Amino acid sequence: MAILLGLTGCAGAQAPTAAERQAGEAASVVLAAPAAGAAAPARAPEPAPPVVQASPPVSVPPAARQAVLDAYDAVQKRRWSDLDRLAPLAAADPVLGLYPRYWALRNQLQNRARPVPDDEVRRFLADSAGTYLNERIRSDWILASARAGNYAQALQVPAVADPFSSVRCALLLSRHQTGKHARSAEVLDVFQPNADCWDLLDQAAADHVLSRKELNGLLRDILETGKQGHADRMAGVVFDDTAVVQYAALMKNPRKWLESRGQPRAAVDFELAAIALSRLARSDDRAEAARYIQERWAGWMPKADLQWVWGQFGLVAALNVDPEAARWYRQSGFVPMTDYNHAWEVRAELRAAPIDWGRVATAIRKMSARQADEPVWRYWYGRSLAAQGNTEAARQYYESIVGDQGFYGLLAAEELGRTPALPAQPGPLDPAWVAQARANAGLQRAVALFDLGWRREAVPEWNFALRGMSDAQLRGAAEFAREEHIYDRVVNTSQLTQDVADFSQRFIAPFEGQVAAKARLIDLDPAWVYGLIRQESRFITDARSRVGASGLMQLMPATARHVARKIGMKDFKPSQVNDFDTNTILGTHYLNMVLQDLNGSELLATAGYNAGPGRPKRWRAQLLAPVEGAIFAETIPFTETRLYVKNVLSNAVYYAMMFSGQPDSLKTRLGTVSPLSGTRTARP
Repeated sequence: MAILLGLTGCAGAQAPTAAERQAGEAASVVLAAPAAGAAAPARAPEPAPPVVQASPPVSVPPAARQAVLDAYDAVQKRRWSDLDRLAPLAAADPVLGLYPRYWALRNQLQNRARPVPDDEVRRFLADSAGTYLNERIRSDWILASARAGNYAQALQVPAVADPFSSVRCALLLSRHQTGKHARSAEVLDVFQPNADCWDLLDQAAADHVLSRKELNGLLRDILETGKQGHADRMAGVVFDDTAVVQYAALMKNPRKWLESRGQPRAAVDFELAAIALSRLARSDDRAEAARYIQERWAGWMPKADLQWVWGQFGLVAALNVDPEAARWYRQSGFVPMTDYNHAWEVRAELRAAPIDWGRVATAIRKMSARQADEPVWRYWYGRSLAAQGNTEAARQYYESIVGDQGFYGLLAAEELGRTPALPAQPGPLDPAWVAQARANAGLQRAVALFDLGWRREAVPEWNFALRGMSDAQLRGAAEFAREEHIYDRVVNTSQLTQDVADFSQRFIAPFEGQVAAKARLIDLDPAWVYGLIRQESRFITDARSRVGASGLMQLMPATARHVARKIGMKDFKPSQVNDFDTNTILGTHYLNMVLQDLNGSELLATAGYNAGPGRPKRWRAQLLAPVEGAIFAETIPFTETRLYVKNVLSNAVYYAMMFSGQPDSLKTRLGTVSPLSGTRTARP
């Protein structure tokens, strides 16, 4: 059964340029250096191992399990009436028997043409206490009640521990409509562009909860993401019918619209003009568009609006690896921007030649305190301090993130002159913790779903069962996942521990050396290959990405055919791509081809494996001067590829240290990237 996953990479695939998560406007902040010599918090004592009573295996009646399977098939084919017959038959399945009943009830709740089945939901809640489906049906009930206008009922539903944004919006709308009026900060905090949040926003705008400035800010932020449908929907909230017509015209052809306008007079005219001017950043000739703004519009527009426009010019230029990006960002002053745009201002300054480290520091100080406290920006702020001679303050910044087991924690350790090493590892796990995990009904249910290939249902079931677990319980659950060969859950579960970091779980290396053997046959570093697989598929052999990449090493069909032909793999069929040997042979050979095509740079080859080998060549060709690999990695314009590269290479460092017992250097793996013309490649 093919499984669709939101995986982060696929060899030869086009990486999306989707915006990173935004967090609204950010106040300017001066970073305070962390206190030196602060004592580490005391580690909580490990609880005593549990006493787990042996219990007989759960007996599942075959007819009941078949009813569950038939119900699943009915859901896929939208044969909803079949569920009424199958749900009672499936009820005898003690593991998965609730699912058909849940699917039937969820379908009723999502059907706005039918009344909300409140009594049936209450009965289901009584029968499913303590389960993941109990929480899911509560979320569905809240949404259905709010959509039906039964706001009092929505507020009476038992609380959901970690609600989706749509549920948060439905609850806030219900509060607002029952007399506890929402505040603008609450609306801005929960809003995401989905149906239930649009309902909230429409009501908040109608009741003047949000100011004109706040509504304009939401529209500007959505426009920045490039999601035209969301932007058009937001424009309908912000503007009246007359202004919406003007908005549509300027979005179609901003230059033509601007040339037909005179000096703005009303507030709405200024806002429309600011949006139109910002759209000129997407012109083929940004420099000419900027001159037009300076000559025709700069004298008419308020300073803050013009600064926002230049911030948009900076962003679009940065995403196109245009060396002019830093210059336009510098014209934006201290205007509030999204977190996404603040991050790109720093990246534009890092890519400038020569780097003005004072401007790097200034760009980071423009961020919100929350954003500036992220390891990435603490590292680069430390680098800016060091470059300006303030080495002691820089050391304090590095010290504050050196415990972070990721890309920037590793780099910070090297800046401090420390030999890279694995953190202290916990002692052996008492088998009682694994036995407790095996006996956990929620984990058993998740494993049953994994066994059926129903990952979409299995992953949230597993994650729900982990709630409230101690470090020892999480390690036990991770070991249970290892026993069941569910390797992605080994990694993700172990990463949740707070006081211990079990690298035998977090950096699991399954398949008994077979991957390493294939890597060594063609002189590839096994640690790098394992680091890539960990990021690509989390060791799921039949993983399939949203763009069609398959298997452990996430090969696109065209890539698999290309490599099979190049290495002389006769009789290759696309259906074989998930086969372990086929996938790893093709994947390691493709990675090696990309590595050779990119002059032996692991950094560039990792980017090329994710985004296609032509892209890192183009990004390299647009450099003005040689840059350290960390800067090249941080300024990759594709969000997915940027995160992918940093994760793969930091993974590789840890795998190398685990495999060899010797230190390994991330800086060495990153190297230096120099400008080099030529962007053609023979690789897909």
